[in-house]
Amino acid sequence: MRIFAGYAPNEKPPLAGYATLIAIFTSMVGALSWGARRTGRRLPERVPAGDLVLLAAATHKASRLIAKDRVTSVLRAPFTSLEGEGGPGEVEEQARGSGLRLAIGELLVCPYCLGPWVATGLAAGLALAPRPTRWIASVLSAVFAADVLQIAYKRLEDTL
Repeated sequence: MRIFAGYAPNEKPPLAGYATLIAIFTSMVGALSWGARRTGRRLPERVPAGDLVLLAAATHKASRLIAKDRVTSVLRAPFTSLEGEGGPGEVEEQARGSGLRLAIGELLVCPYCLGPWVATGLAAGLALAPRPTRWIASVLSAVFAADVLQIAYKRLEDTL
């Protein structure tokens, strides 16, 4: 597309793929809002602080699980190539392909990029099915806390 010609003359970012992902995300949010309204549920005016902390920790952990975990590489493999070892239990991968495939790959290897997707899913779950969502978020948050303790323990062990 000519309108994007001067954006990155030395690169070929998958702008059409990014636009597709934005459209998917926006459609997903619209469908969730429509579904909530259709079932008579209303989105909360505010999220209690405890739920916000729970969702933040769960979003962090779920985003890293999707983007970096060795076991979930099977989900990323069609869109990425393995670069090597990452942090504990993690791998480093690079997006591959072109167009939408590359855009999906870039999304899947970036925990920061996945954050809004995961947070939206968890927040929607909290509004539409609070009990199971709090349970799932609690599990993810506990795993996140355990990861922090594992790293702290290893650092302490290395200093002794």
